[in-house]
Amino acid sequence: MSDHHEAAGGGWLNSNVVGLAINRFLSDFGHEAGTAILPLFLASIGAPAVALGAIEGVADGLSSGAKLFGGWLGDRVEHRRPWAAAGYLLTGVTTGLYGLFGSWPWVLIVRAVGWAGRGLRSPLHDALLADSVPGSAHGRAFGFDEAADTAGAIAGPLAALAILNLAPMSSGHAKSFALIFWLAAIPGVLAALSIVALVSERAHPRLRGTTLIGSLRMLPAPYMRYLAGVFVFGCGDFSHTLLIMYAVQSLTPGFGHGAGAIAIQLYALHNLLYAAGAYPAGALADRFGKRGFLIAAYGFAALMNVLLVFSTPSVATLLFAFILAGAGYALQQSLERAIAADLAPVEVRSTGFGVLAAVNGIGDFVSSAVVGALWTAFSPAAGFSYALVVTLAGGALMVIALRPAKAAHGA
Repeated sequence: MSDHHEAAGGGWLNSNVVGLAINRFLSDFGHEAGTAILPLFLASIGAPAVALGAIEGVADGLSSGAKLFGGWLGDRVEHRRPWAAAGYLLTGVTTGLYGLFGSWPWVLIVRAVGWAGRGLRSPLHDALLADSVPGSAHGRAFGFDEAADTAGAIAGPLAALAILNLAPMSSGHAKSFALIFWLAAIPGVLAALSIVALVSERAHPRLRGTTLIGSLRMLPAPYMRYLAGVFVFGCGDFSHTLLIMYAVQSLTPGFGHGAGAIAIQLYALHNLLYAAGAYPAGALADRFGKRGFLIAAYGFAALMNVLLVFSTPSVATLLFAFILAGAGYALQQSLERAIAADLAPVEVRSTGFGVLAAVNGIGDFVSSAVVGALWTAFSPAAGFSYALVVTLAGGALMVIALRPAKAAHGA
């Protein structure tokens, strides 16, 4: 694999990297603002508690399939940018439509369509980014991109909360939420426009007449070993929103209603570390080697689970757990994509990103479902013990998959 863009010269922080970061920020700002108030809206229309789980489960499942298709499509089309913009536009517009419906099954359909667009655009965005910088700068580029994404994910819900506090909202008047949903659609639409206006596409090889299975078979053995490590680790890497529930449950006996505020503050710190650490993590990994930093990220997750299983919960131990979680995410989310860009041949780079995103999506579903089931049936320690064993297994597989002889471009 050659870095055909490297000869062009110039710094890694070029107009494409900045444009794609703006694109990620705007998109996450919009759809996370909508997501933040979706549970309140569902409650206002009398939807049962199971409705949110069904909506998120179906949407995430469809998104995973769309990521595979989007990755395959990106290696076949001459211009990835219009397809990526279409995916961003679909997510943005559907976010604005949530408030039009008074029945949750319709919300499920709209959310699923929007998340299909989100899945489609994901590998296309990553392929455009990887093609815009040399391999030696993949860590910095993806770290910067991840930081912009996380900043949007933090700012969007805060903006929705501010509007919610300013507007006279009532749980009995569902249509009053429509304003926030429509406002949340605006940055989503701007995200689609930004990728067209601010990003210039680089030439890339095109695969003709190749099926999805054929494209997957073109991914080399080192990449498939890498995916195996990512998948096993992901099956233990549960959603960190479960940490909020654990913190509330653990601290309520001592702090009463104040436990919720403490848990939210801990999660805010988690997100701050995630956003602030993503770029430095990528920059350091470019300099000292991505392999060690990704393995360290997996180690942080395992250490967090050790703490959750074996320590007595307190504000101090929970603070350490949230710090490990946020720092681990900053490393993991930047470097998994950067290493994928290094290992996947340029001819099937988009497909590589698509299968990586799909594998991560499946892992997210499995991990959160199993940890939640073990927690409910036995205890939180049972769920975290499962996560500890599986994240350790994923880390061990990654050590093998990314042995120096197998790595490429400093991975």
